Amino acid sequence: MNKRTIATVAIAATAVLALAGCTSQADTVSENLSRDADSFKIHRQIVFYNGITDKYIAEVDGLCSLGNNDSSKQRTVTCKIGPDKYVKETFGLSDNTMVWSLQTEPAKADPYRYKVIFKPESIIPNIETQTSAG
Repeated sequence: MNKRTIATVAIAATAVLALAGCTSQADTVSENLSRDADSFKIHRQIVFYNGITDKYIAEVDGLCSLGNNDSSKQRTVTCKIGPDKYVKETFGLSDNTMVWSLQTEPAKADPYRYKVIFKPESIIPNIETQTSAG
């Protein structure tokens, strides 16, 4: 790591620690559970329900993450189905459709520790090389 990267990580860690003292234990645990779910460590049951027909439209069960930046008219669900294997589903929503996510198993979450997850693959480009030999 170069000095600039180390300095950036140190500043980010300091900011996170400073902000961690401003939240309740419940907020910290909630944030940690959300991060774990987005890292496919939490088993969820996600249900789509039609309020007019009073019926389930769809149900997704597994190590799944709900879309965080979806529009108000759609909801994406990304699930890990094996080592390095993922599927993504997109569901349309209407005025009479509800969606909820149930955590089906308890998970350990530390109320005193704030998690920061760095994803180096998002800052390191995927470089392919090709030589004149092929």
